[in-house]
Amino acid sequence: MLRCDILAVIPELLEGPFQHSILKRAQQKGLMEVHVHDLRDWGQGKHRQIDDYQYGGGAGMVLMVEPLWRAITDLQQKTTYDEIIYLTPDGKTLNQSMANALSLRGNLLLVCGHYKGIDERIREHLITMEISIGDYVLSGGELAAAVLVDALGRLIPGVLNNETSALEDSFQDDLLSHPVYTRPEEFNGWEVPAVLMSGHERKIREWREDQALARTQARRPDLLSS
Repeated sequence: MLRCDILAVIPELLEGPFQHSILKRAQQKGLMEVHVHDLRDWGQGKHRQIDDYQYGGGAGMVLMVEPLWRAITDLQQKTTYDEIIYLTPDGKTLNQSMANALSLRGNLLLVCGHYKGIDERIREHLITMEISIGDYVLSGGELAAAVLVDALGRLIPGVLNNETSALEDSFQDDLLSHPVYTRPEEFNGWEVPAVLMSGHERKIREWREDQALARTQARRPDLLSS
């Protein structure tokens, strides 16, 4: 079973993603646990302060070292984490290979950044892995955490109804997925490729492999050169 704890500044942003569809089913089956923690529970004073101005000046607030340290160390008292992951634009870009590896871990703690980020001392001493979901900036790490958990959850055996479905996703073999079709066979004069209607498994497999390669060459040639 995969357990994901998420340390968030705005936990309300994560109320929806884990209560529907595949991730809800994964939790109901006991294949995955997702626990969201409010960083302000470890905040300072009656206002539960978690951020302050950055040393050296500059715009934007920084998440303070003390609340983060207390939160992470408190959670570590209850759970031994395989990775403590900070979601940040300057982390290593998430890809399918990384998702495959992380889905095999037991316990993950995801730390959501906010404002200008977190005090660097937390990154230096407590964070074990930094992940980005793309070369752009979000208001906070909560949505990035939801993306990561979704990518991991669907890879857990038993979560998807069709066991081979995740194995046929884009990027699993460093290729984009082949085109897919469903009923009706003809619409507006647009027809489903005849090979898919043939029932010939080998020819269908070969067609899909050829189409996946051609699509990757056209749209993401960088995947073939990596």
